[in-house]
Parts: sequence; structure tokens; C-alpha cells
Amino acid sequence: MVVLGRITAPYGVQGWLRLHPFGDDPERWQEIERWWLGREENDFSGWRDYPLQAMRLHGKGWVVKLKGVDDRSGAESLVGLYFGAPRDALPVLSGKLEHGEYYWSDLIGLSVVNLGNEPLGRVANLLESGAHAVLVVTEEGSSGEKIERLLPFVAQVVKEVDVPAGLMRVDWEKDW
Repeated sequence: MVVLGRITAPYGVQGWLRLHPFGDDPERWQEIERWWLGREENDFSGWRDYPLQAMRLHGKGWVVKLKGVDDRSGAESLVGLYFGAPRDALPVLSGKLEHGEYYWSDLIGLSVVNLGNEPLGRVANLLESGAHAVLVVTEEGSSGEKIERLLPFVAQVVKEVDVPAGLMRVDWEKDW
């Protein structure tokens, strides 16, 4: 399952929902026939599928209508849920991404090293801050404590992402 975004609010009284996408091409998601919604971003056991009825751009954001969600109270019950789809249902050239493209879920678990080849840990999660995504990088310290670093997911910091090699190279010092 690839998490694509989050339901942020109801829109109107007929069951429409506002979306907060975690990607840069949500228009393509109209091609996904069934959307999956759930409370946990990393545990898909409680997720439920909904057939997509309609999706459209509204102002600077997206709104979506799912079959079976027909009024405002139904829409309100879905606020805060993550939405996603199985990787093989995503509308990307037969499942192949272009060079330099990846899903957030592909980044989870990558080893992170800085430009001096010092290990900083592994990507544990990504957060959406509004301005840009933030990488949550964790490692175990020398005395067993968990060290967590928050790195902006921007080109000035993230210099290389090599998903097949399981590596991300960043311009970030170990003691920051």
C-alpha cells in the first residue's frame, strides 16, 4: 500500500472531502478506481476500500467524492484518515517510475549519510509541514538512546536518493 495523502475536512453537504496530497501529481489519482482509507499510516490492517466516484480541483486544492459517503456526517467521520492504494493500482506507466521519482513509502528505511559519508540513521517517516515535507531520520546512539533528526526534504539538503541501493545522501552535519 502506498500512502498518497490525508482527508482534511468535509466539503459541502453531499459527502465531498478535501484532500491534502503527499505527492505532486494528484490529478493522476483519478485513474485509481478504489481508494483505501485508514487511521494508521504504517499499519494497513484496518484500512477500508471505497470506490472513487469523482475528483476535481477546487481552488488550490482537491476535493473527492467516494461512493457510499453521501452526506456531511459521513464525510466528517473520515476526516484525518490517510488514503492510499496498492502499488499495482497506481497510474504510473505500468508501475515504473521515471528516473528521480519515487513514492514516500519507498523512502522509509533508506540509510541516510551526509556528504562526509557519516551515517545519520534511517528514514523512519515523513511529515508534511505545509511548506515542504520533513524527513524523520532515527539512529541508535552510542549508549542505546534513540536519536531523531528532522531534515527538510528539499533539494538544498537532499542531494541523492538511490532507492535500489537503499541510500540517501544529504547535506547535513551529524551534530546539527
